[in-house]
Amino acid sequence: MAVWGGDRPADIAAALTAFKALYDRYIGKGQIPPTPRIRAYVGALLERWIDLTEDDDDERSPWSTGPLIKEAPGAFIYFPMVYSRCEEVSAGAARIAADHGLVCFDPQLGLLRPAPEEL
Repeated sequence: MAVWGGDRPADIAAALTAFKALYDRYIGKGQIPPTPRIRAYVGALLERWIDLTEDDDDERSPWSTGPLIKEAPGAFIYFPMVYSRCEEVSAGAARIAADHGLVCFDPQLGLLRPAPEEL
């Protein structure tokens, strides 16, 4: 799941273009502190689901990496989740992104989220 600040892209092609540009700009570029909006988004996710680094049995957290904030360089976060919980968590994470005025794009499914039926 990828989330970023800015205007919602007009369509899937524009979302994919924006995602690729943000990925190239931020991923693998070293430690870039997250923006306040992205930090607040991650905080909201962690209010709902436990961080992997705080999960003693690795079963309660839906995240594949931790701490989750490390996946958030600048105005972008691209985070993995465990497959067994991806439907539940991706829908909730998309709603939380919308609540924070952020763009949410699922590159695996090629969808802007939340979809109207998820709201």
